[in-house]
Amino acid sequence: MEKRILIFICVCFFNSLFGQNTNDALKMISDYSSNNPEIRDILQFEGIEYLKLKFIGNELKNKSYRIEVKEIWDGIIRKDTTVFNSKNIGIEQFEKVNDTVLSFKVIAKLTHKNKLRMMFKFPRFSITKEFDAIDTQDYSLRNIAEESKLDIGYNKKFYLLAYILPYEREDGTKSWCEVGTNGKDVEQWGKKFNIKHYLLFTMKFE
Repeated sequence: MEKRILIFICVCFFNSLFGQNTNDALKMISDYSSNNPEIRDILQFEGIEYLKLKFIGNELKNKSYRIEVKEIWDGIIRKDTTVFNSKNIGIEQFEKVNDTVLSFKVIAKLTHKNKLRMMFKFPRFSITKEFDAIDTQDYSLRNIAEESKLDIGYNKKFYLLAYILPYEREDGTKSWCEVGTNGKDVEQWGKKFNIKHYLLFTMKFE
């Protein structure tokens, strides 16, 4: 319960619209959980993370997109792999963004087999992946582009999400926001905060 309250407070601190203010800039809108209070209760009870993302930009149309992940253990990148690349979906109409808006959802949870299961759910298809994890309920899915105010844009890889463990202070308290808001050196969080494991996701429109 303490973890969820801390996450809620941290999330509410940030603006829902992220991006530069120029007309041609890529903008991002994020929304955590569900607007339905009963659904929110079920998600919390089941330990399910639920994040809705919307990218808006005049230059999005006809761009392909891909998401990659770095699995960081004890401060070292052990794996760097592609979650999916729209060019490889095999269905021509899904290979590129057809409009100036791209929306998708990320649904994630820790399974009983110590796996982080994640579904990237787009309007007409979805991708599900599993990643090794440690035996703890402390994982939290974060929109680090928003929390750490990182740059996003076209034709360049940018940090988007992180599935993190908290920073544990000497007094025994835990903080997820202190990690998620720490800034650009996201690949150094493991060493800086003594975090055993976390996932770091990048995205690129090209």
